[in-house]
Amino acid sequence: MRNLTLISSWDSHIPSSNITATTFDLDENVIYASSEVHNLDGEVEVELWKIDQSQGLKKPPSTPELVAKFQTMVSSNGPSTTQTISLRFMAETRKIAAIMRGGDVIVISIEEEGAPSDVEGTFEYGILAASWNPDESVVAIITGEHKLIILTSTFDVLSEGPLYVQDFGEDVPINVGWGSKQTQFHGSLGKAAAQAAPKIKVGTSPDDDNLPRISWRGDGAYFVVSSLSPDGAPNVERHRTLRVYDRQGVLQSTSEDVAGLEHTLVWRPSGNLIVGTQRFGFEGGGAGREGRHDVIFFERNGLRHGEFNLKVDELRMKGKGPEYGRDRKWGYKVRELAWNSDSTVLAVWIEGDEGDVVQFWTIGNYHWYLKHEIVAPSSSHLEPGRFTSLVWHPELALHLTLTTPSQMIQRMYSWDTFVSLSPPPNDSGAVAVLDGSNILLTPFRSQNVPPPMSSHQLSVSPESSDSSSVSAVSTPMYATFSPENDTMGILWEHGYAEIWALKMRLVPGPAKIVDPSKVWAGSLGEEEGIRWRQLGVKADDDSTGSSYTITALGTSSTHDNDTVTVLNVNGGASTGAVTFQLPYRNCRLLSGSVPDTYQGPDGEIFQYTQQDEILMPVARFPEFCVNVHKIVIPPTAAEGSEEQVIYVGLAKSGKLYASTSDEETRTLSTNTTSFSLASGFVIFTTSTHEAIFAPVASLPKLFEQQAEGAPKEVPAEWERRKVERGSRIVVAVPSSMSLVLQMPRGNLETINPRPLVMEVVKQDLDAGNYRKAFFACRKHRIDLNVIVDHNPEAFGERIPSFVDQIPEVEHLNLFLALIGRGHHSPEFIAKCCDAFRDELEKRDLTKYVNSILTAHVVKTPPDHEAGLSLLLRLRESDPSVVEEAVKYIIFLVDANQLFDTALGMYDFSLVIMIAQHAQKDPREYLPFLRELRALDKYYQRFRIDDHLKRYESALKNLSLAGPERFEEAVTYVEHHRLYEPALSIWKGTEQYDDILNSYGDWLFERREFRQAATVFVEAKRINKAMIAHEKALEWQELFDLALLDHDMSEEDIVEMGYRVAEDLTSKKRHAEAGRVLLDYCKDVREAVIALVEGNGFSEARRIISLNSTPALLEEIVHPASLESRAQISEDINEMREQIRKQVARLRELRLKKVEEPDAFYGTEDNVALHNVDVMTDVSMPATAFTRYTVAPTTASRSSRRTSRSKRKMERKVGSGRKGTVDEEEYLLRSVGKLVDKFVFAQGETRSLLPHLFQFTEHHRAQGLELQRDVGEFESELKAALDEIWARPPAEEEGDVVADGWAARMAEVEKSKAVNPLDKVPKPDVSQAKDWRVNLFGL
Repeated sequence: MRNLTLISSWDSHIPSSNITATTFDLDENVIYASSEVHNLDGEVEVELWKIDQSQGLKKPPSTPELVAKFQTMVSSNGPSTTQTISLRFMAETRKIAAIMRGGDVIVISIEEEGAPSDVEGTFEYGILAASWNPDESVVAIITGEHKLIILTSTFDVLSEGPLYVQDFGEDVPINVGWGSKQTQFHGSLGKAAAQAAPKIKVGTSPDDDNLPRISWRGDGAYFVVSSLSPDGAPNVERHRTLRVYDRQGVLQSTSEDVAGLEHTLVWRPSGNLIVGTQRFGFEGGGAGREGRHDVIFFERNGLRHGEFNLKVDELRMKGKGPEYGRDRKWGYKVRELAWNSDSTVLAVWIEGDEGDVVQFWTIGNYHWYLKHEIVAPSSSHLEPGRFTSLVWHPELALHLTLTTPSQMIQRMYSWDTFVSLSPPPNDSGAVAVLDGSNILLTPFRSQNVPPPMSSHQLSVSPESSDSSSVSAVSTPMYATFSPENDTMGILWEHGYAEIWALKMRLVPGPAKIVDPSKVWAGSLGEEEGIRWRQLGVKADDDSTGSSYTITALGTSSTHDNDTVTVLNVNGGASTGAVTFQLPYRNCRLLSGSVPDTYQGPDGEIFQYTQQDEILMPVARFPEFCVNVHKIVIPPTAAEGSEEQVIYVGLAKSGKLYASTSDEETRTLSTNTTSFSLASGFVIFTTSTHEAIFAPVASLPKLFEQQAEGAPKEVPAEWERRKVERGSRIVVAVPSSMSLVLQMPRGNLETINPRPLVMEVVKQDLDAGNYRKAFFACRKHRIDLNVIVDHNPEAFGERIPSFVDQIPEVEHLNLFLALIGRGHHSPEFIAKCCDAFRDELEKRDLTKYVNSILTAHVVKTPPDHEAGLSLLLRLRESDPSVVEEAVKYIIFLVDANQLFDTALGMYDFSLVIMIAQHAQKDPREYLPFLRELRALDKYYQRFRIDDHLKRYESALKNLSLAGPERFEEAVTYVEHHRLYEPALSIWKGTEQYDDILNSYGDWLFERREFRQAATVFVEAKRINKAMIAHEKALEWQELFDLALLDHDMSEEDIVEMGYRVAEDLTSKKRHAEAGRVLLDYCKDVREAVIALVEGNGFSEARRIISLNSTPALLEEIVHPASLESRAQISEDINEMREQIRKQVARLRELRLKKVEEPDAFYGTEDNVALHNVDVMTDVSMPATAFTRYTVAPTTASRSSRRTSRSKRKMERKVGSGRKGTVDEEEYLLRSVGKLVDKFVFAQGETRSLLPHLFQFTEHHRAQGLELQRDVGEFESELKAALDEIWARPPAEEEGDVVADGWAARMAEVEKSKAVNPLDKVPKPDVSQAKDWRVNLFGL
């Protein structure tokens, strides 16, 4: 669907010359042209001219400069033809090699002063053809002796052999006879007739120049030679044959005989086709009508591979033939063929009696399109224009260089899609495709017709202009659409233009899809020598609808800058033509016919009018953009906002730019392949095969940021979607919410992207057109919740309008069901469903019963009872619709769930109705229902609720069933643990204490003694309360109850005191045990023993003094203090031994971590795996490589960890098994626990030391030793902690980088491991202060 459009051109004139060949110096951006002049001595003088383009294609080339001159002999093989067969600039040696037809191979040293020329060698019999391979390492030459010689770049012979050989070549096919005529049935004629050779005369074209041709494949591995068969061969007409050779000159294959094959030859750079031409309709030519002329294709094996017909009937350069004195039989001939560098455009050079023309042919979806024609300029009206050479640029795919005898023409093209930019609702999505004199039109809003077909084929024919020196061709130069309507403008290069009203049908109907009519046709101006290249058509605002403003852009041969003509068309006549010059050459009109706005060759967007003649820049791109769109962003609701204008353009480099001024430019993307504007989005495709939708409203935000090139990530508000590889945008149609993409092969794909659909849906919702929005979402599979999400408040107010527009019950059911499954809160869903339910009930309860039921059951949680209640209402008022309603609600909700809900409503008729329509087996439910019917009301409901596992409701109904059911109720409470509901039910009744007693027993069984004691006290079960208090070791509450109980004796209280004290001592609550023994048992000795066991020496001494029992001091306290001192010393020794072992192990681990990291982290050091790049899918043990990759395997693997495996992993990490990565962390945590243990021992030492100091001398000596021992360990522990939690020094920069992918990944994995020092905080030893007794040190 793309067309070729001319974006720039340059002419270079060389006076008094005869240019014959050109070559490119790509390093210096210089073109060299050779000019030939024959002298009287039979020699040819060759001049070498240099055209410098080092300033780039934006600037005009330099004036041609003569750099070298040499002479050579004229060839006798073709004295009237061009003598320069090959002119090649050798990039490696910086020299030019000229291969002359006379036999000389001349090398010109451009870099040396005077550019001397040397004859590297001479072929005595001359040279018929020569061609360098693409990398300039080999040249193939055919000599006058019909020998094929392969030379190196230094002209050393690689191979030499005869041109005419009988062998097929190395790739000769093997024929096993399958499908041949010899194996088929031949009827009465017999096999002899089948085996007879067909009598087909294979000859050559009368227009053949009889010279051989050579063409290389793009990769330089093969070349093809086209040559005539030798004279004198018996019984064989002279004909052309193609032979394919490799770069060593070895024959690979020979083509089949093709009648009428001509001299033209070119091998497509991509390598799949060898191209030639074939004539038909004469003796020795192809079988077909006379005048037929085809471009034919061959494969490398010599077999034919398709063709296409040259549109010679439309060729205006064609003469009348030799009968009118011309030397061309059909009035024209094909001179040469040439592929561009990326194999997308085939140039056909046609030499006609009326002049030369070059045609551009492209292929799409297996159809060949004639896209463009270039007519050779004529020096006068008396002589036809002639080209002398045609060369594509080796690197710039659409850069063509043509030469005439006196000038060199450079033309740069680009791909462009001619689409209609009409805004909605009049957007037709029309696309125009040029194919010769036919314009293929397709409005994609109405029809999606795949190319090469189209909705309408418009045939156009230009009129020649006598005033123009540019000859007319049938193929238009440019086509454009008016942005206001579907008026199309067509432009020819010689200045003829037409305006067509297409009258496209936008809606379904019987009318023609396209009904075009010509509005105006005429010439753009009287000035001669202008080559027009671009046209803009803008419909004027008038009542007739037939007034247009036409803007044409071209380049004049008499002016250095571009020429613009603006004229008005009204009523089929043109008026007010104004022609003026722009400040630059090679400018371009903006897409959409933006008036008085142009783009300069360097990417500058400027406004320019003839009246002011002042250039006013409005934006600037870093480079020239082929397509530029103007976007007007209206002001927002914010204060102070203004209308913004942004220009968006796509350059040939793939960069998509946005600019607001001459200084503000941003890059939207760097890999764009196409873009379009539609529905408030800038839509562009990328080389990563994505379509990205950038909201126009978000573009101003890009200019608020610093210019840092293209965004690294697509902004979140820019939606994207994957497209097929190589897709390009053809057109975006907002009204049909479609985006038409074209694949590389040429076929089309139409998609409906969510952003385009949502934009139309939002517009419909704002306008209250719910029906259109609903069906658009449904068609394009968009969640219907967007209808609510767009504006929930407005939607809530417009629910009556929604129901008016969408009265269909099934559509309402679908909408309500999707709302219930949406992301809204349960409260919002309930509110929305209730609003719909109220509205539908007002309108017609019978009609909308299914929708009302849907509104009930889609709530969260679903209101099944309300739905069933509605069925009960309908059963009474309208029984006819109940059956269908029951079936529908069973469809929405599980039948068993509905059965249970109906049963829970205690309505047996409803239960039976649900069961019958759900086709439940009566044997399953009827016996149960009969059993229930026989029970009392509340006991019946109790059984139903119990069946439905509604235990609290069942207990409530059971309590109402009568006091005779109380024992059953207690059992039910105990079984289902319904104590709290039971307490609330029986509170204030006689049975309340029984319930409390049962509750207390249950708590006691669960060992919740404290709660049980409280319940027993409330239930007045004192004995049970005392047992519970004793079990809970709540001795204060226990003895309080015991003393209040007058039935308990003194001996029982003492016995209970000893029992409680023993339990307290076992729980290490020594102080409380001592208090119980002293207060309730009156046993001072046992109380002192209990206190000193808990290190309560101060309290023990106080009690001894209070009770005047000093004997207990020496008997109990003194020995106990020494025992406590011994225990502390033993604990300190154990801690000392432990910390020393752990410090040593940590040193060992950290040394191993540095010296042997692979062993520490559990990886293997396999050097063979360091540079592994691929992995097989064979199941194998994990290695250092497989730890960091995920390779396919035949073994099944768990996709996620279960909770059990997670707990197992946590236990494994916490265990700190020796030799694992987690051992260091485990040791650190163990040291932390040791510090806590030491702090506790330090506190005990603090309590013990004063007493040791005050007792005997022996005690004082033991206290001194204990204080010294604890102090030394404290210092040792602090030093160990400082060493353990010391950070390693930071690694020096410039460390050796791990070699190999696996090794680097292992380093990354190690760096990810968290340092255990970061996970385990350093413990604090100095928590217990002032624990020493200073007098010990005196």
